[in-house]
Order: sequence, then structure tokens, then C-alpha cells
Amino acid sequence: MRIGLIGLGRIGAFHAGTLVGIPAIESLVVTDLVPERTKRVVDRHRSDGVEGVDSLAALLASGVDGVIVAAGTDAHPELVLACVEAGLPTLCEKPVAQTGAVGAELLHRLAGSTVPVQIGFQRRYDAAIAAARAAVVSGELGWITTVRSTTLDPEPPPPEYVAVSGGMFRDCGVHDFDVLRWVTGQEAVEVYATGSNRGAEFFRRYGDVDTSAAVVTFADGALGIVSNTRYNGRGYDVRLEVHGSKDSVAAGVDDGWPIRATEPGVSFPAGPPHRFFMDRFLPAFRAEFDTFLEVVAGDRPSPCTVADGLEADWIAEACARSVQEHRPVRIDEVRIP
Repeated sequence: MRIGLIGLGRIGAFHAGTLVGIPAIESLVVTDLVPERTKRVVDRHRSDGVEGVDSLAALLASGVDGVIVAAGTDAHPELVLACVEAGLPTLCEKPVAQTGAVGAELLHRLAGSTVPVQIGFQRRYDAAIAAARAAVVSGELGWITTVRSTTLDPEPPPPEYVAVSGGMFRDCGVHDFDVLRWVTGQEAVEVYATGSNRGAEFFRRYGDVDTSAAVVTFADGALGIVSNTRYNGRGYDVRLEVHGSKDSVAAGVDDGWPIRATEPGVSFPAGPPHRFFMDRFLPAFRAEFDTFLEVVAGDRPSPCTVADGLEADWIAEACARSVQEHRPVRIDEVRIP
């Protein structure tokens, strides 16, 4: 199979290294608006047969069977539409768009298309998180009281990334919002969020926060607690806890958990701590791409559609408004039909 990859920044370059290791991918065609990035990735993977092209048009005309979009958030809608219009199954990194309105417009423009689009939420493919979902679905946890999802980055992204990312809740917290929906099988009805800035000035410049917390109320009364920061000095901390009336489970509590126990005699976790998504989620990304190849082959439908991804975006939008207006915000206040 021949796959295209658009966008070769931090995550795109990482994806290239993962994709060349998948046997079903016979060739990989890559491009980026910055020619130096394309050259760097091609040079790094020259022995793997990676091909570089100088434009989106050249990539779409190169005979690829499907496309992965890893460009900046602001470019997602345009790139997805171009790929779909070319008849190419597409996997687009989260979030769907910079704002809910733009995401809703993309959904409307895709209406009636039979070309599959998959939104990239790799945590759905993490073995421990999938096991937590299975425990919920089986009923073994009883009714769910609280779900806690944590994403603590060890360092902030560059300013140019923050400028187009859509903000903390849409860029970082959206992973947590999606996994809360996916694990519980419930839709959010209201959020109450807050945020602060104690780090780099550029977050304030772009109207963003570098640390945030949100309480998400779901339709059945379960509560989601989401914690995010750009400054977790010990490492990359991504966890999910699901607490039920009969039992509780947790994902991400392993020897790489970046925490230091203060209980006397306790040596867990043994470390070394996870440093970033590249080591924490490599198997999940691989499983996500394997699933996308099944979508490309026509063997299964998209497991996470644009409409599905947009639900997490509405939660993010409500959180941003909650921070701005210092009040609880119902999802219906921000949702665009």
C-alpha cells in the first residue's frame, strides 16, 4: 500500500518513523510547506524508500491509496477536503479544526461523501485505556461515578504551534475529552473550567493558558475530571482512572509513570519516567495506523468520524468559554447544528 503524509513538524516527523516500520506500507510519500522539513525526513528515511514531493497537488497525484494529515490545526479542514475530493481515505490528526464553527462547516461540506475520514485520537488504541473501556462496557465496575483523565506535558510547544493550535483545551485537553466520551459511552452536557498562566508569556499573547482543570458532567450524572499542564517537570503523565460503584480501574499507572512516591519503603514506579508521547504512545499510534490501513482497504468503516471528533471539540469550546466567563457552560450553548 502507498500512503501519503502531509505535515512534517514534530508529530509528522515522528509518524514518518512509525509508518516506515509497517510492512503493509510499501512506500511513503511526504510533503510539508517548509521544504527543509521534507528534505530532512527524506534524508533520514532514504533507505526506507521515502519519497518527498514539493506540494499537496504533487502528493495527491502521486498514486497514494490514502493520506495522513499531520499539519497544523488551522490547515486541517482545507487538507481533509482536498484529500476527500481526490477520493482518498484520510486520517487527520486531532482536533478537527481551530473552532467548532469551522469544524461544523467541514462536516457539512463532507455530507454525502462516501470517502472515509478518520480523526486521530490514538488513546483509543492504547491497550490499557481500551481495557478500561471494556470494563465499563461489561458492567463489572457498576455505575460510573467519576472518570479522571490527565495530560501533563513536560514542556510547552513552540509559540508558532500555540498560535494555530486552538488553545489548551482544543489542542491538549481534547484527547481527554474524547477518551472520556469513548470510555463512558456518554455525552457531555455541561463543563466548568479554569486555567492559569505561570510560564511563558506567549500563552497569554495568544489568549491561552498553560495549566487548566475542568469538570465535565455527563448525561447520566457521571463526572469527568480533566487536568492539563505544559509544565510537568518529571515527565509526560497521561493517565485515566475510572471509578465505579463496584470497582475502579486505572490506565497509565506503570513503571514509567512520572511521579515520585513519598511513602516510606515504596519504590514504585521504578522509572525511567515517560518523556513524551513518542515513547508513551508508540504502540497505540502503530495500532491506529494499522486500523487506518483497514479503512483504506475498505475492510472497515472509520472508527472515529469527523462527527465523532467534533463532539470532543464542543467540550473544548465550552471549556474555553467557561474560563473566559467564569461560569458553568452547557454544551448546547456552543454547539452549532
